[in-house]
Amino acid sequence: MPTPKKTTIGGQAIIEGIVMKGPRRVCTVVRKANGELVVKEEDAHQPSAFWKLPVLRGAYGLFMAMKDGIQAINYSASFFEDEEVDAPPSKFEIWLENKFGSEGLNRLILGISTVIGIALPVALFLLLPSFLGGFVPEGWGVLARNVLEGAVRVVIFLLFMWSVSHMKDIRRTFEYHGAEHKTIFCYEAGEELTVENVRRQNKYHPRCGTSFMFVLIIIATIVSSIVFSIVDITNPFLRMLAHLVLLPLVVGISYEFNRYAGRSESVLSRALRWPGLMIQHLTVFEPDDSMIEVAITGMKAVIPEDGSDNW
Repeated sequence: MPTPKKTTIGGQAIIEGIVMKGPRRVCTVVRKANGELVVKEEDAHQPSAFWKLPVLRGAYGLFMAMKDGIQAINYSASFFEDEEVDAPPSKFEIWLENKFGSEGLNRLILGISTVIGIALPVALFLLLPSFLGGFVPEGWGVLARNVLEGAVRVVIFLLFMWSVSHMKDIRRTFEYHGAEHKTIFCYEAGEELTVENVRRQNKYHPRCGTSFMFVLIIIATIVSSIVFSIVDITNPFLRMLAHLVLLPLVVGISYEFNRYAGRSESVLSRALRWPGLMIQHLTVFEPDDSMIEVAITGMKAVIPEDGSDNW
């Protein structure tokens, strides 16, 4: 009789592949155009005791997840560069390579893409609505300004997710997202990790990153409403600065909320995680068997023998 469990193992869909992260190991699996699986295993980063404290662990975890995720996407993309295009490098490209060297240039590009990858969602989902909220007439009151700002934040998030889900390449990534969820569910159900067993699992998982982002947006609205009701900040730029200062706290609270909702099966936790599960209809799609095979390969590589992934 299979023994159900909750696991701390998580994953991320990348270009034609999946990253699975366990307590000690990280495995990146990419399926090349010829069908071959490329498997890269490495040790998982271990944070210090300070960064394992409640609230702090959420801020640290999100930053590391975004940084590692962007690097994994760049890694997977390297297998699908158009080899047929053999255009000569531009003068600027030659100058950069002479200045930094091949390895240095690669590190520079990776660093820039990491910064952009982290800054873009912060700017789009947090700072832009905050900036717009600063233009709400003062006569409307603090509550109206904060509610409108929160509503704009949610609308931008939903429109963004809806639009990218209709892009062909992104949709395939979202199908890998479904394979990741199904595989984790299969493991948590105590069933053998086979394509058949994984295929019949639910593709919407309560500890999904999409759910976390939606929770973060709601928590950001609540926290900013409390803070701005005490200190009414109307200047658009000061509101953006205040949101940046509050961001680590917002992320930390969101992580603890998601952690509770994901591990508990109480009526309250199910009600709290329901909106996030509904949002996943925009970012999680049914995978094919080849995608499930990729997820299983990654999952098997990070499962610890001592059960240290038990939640």
